[in-house]
Amino acid sequence: MDAALADKFNLIASYVALAIECGAVFVVAFGALQAMAALIKAIANGQATGLEGRQIWLRFATWILLGLEFALAADILRTAVAPTWDDISKLAVIATIRTMLNYFLAKTSWPSTRARKLARKGAQPRQNQPESGKLRRC
Repeated sequence: MDAALADKFNLIASYVALAIECGAVFVVAFGALQAMAALIKAIANGQATGLEGRQIWLRFATWILLGLEFALAADILRTAVAPTWDDISKLAVIATIRTMLNYFLAKTSWPSTRARKLARKGAQPRQNQPESGKLRRC
């Protein structure tokens, strides 16, 4: 009886993991389509600047991170049922990639997020210059 129950649980977990992986594919595909549409729109409007490209990249990277979260969830389900060393190493690689991407995305988006918040408040970001705008002699 225990083996039959374990087999059923394994089958259910496999189907749930497959559904989650389909969600990951959908999320990344949606992000890619959104990024391509934004790029085409920026080119057509003559606004294809480095800043706009960066904003498109940040939005697309966010979708990729969400897709990786889904993939990680599916791998956790598979690993929890019948872990092999291959499954565990795959899970470790995905978790490492996701963590690194998340870290670098947050690190690169922080200055632009801070500048937007300051702009909304009407404040200017501080520059590393003296108050008079001229360099002082030492």
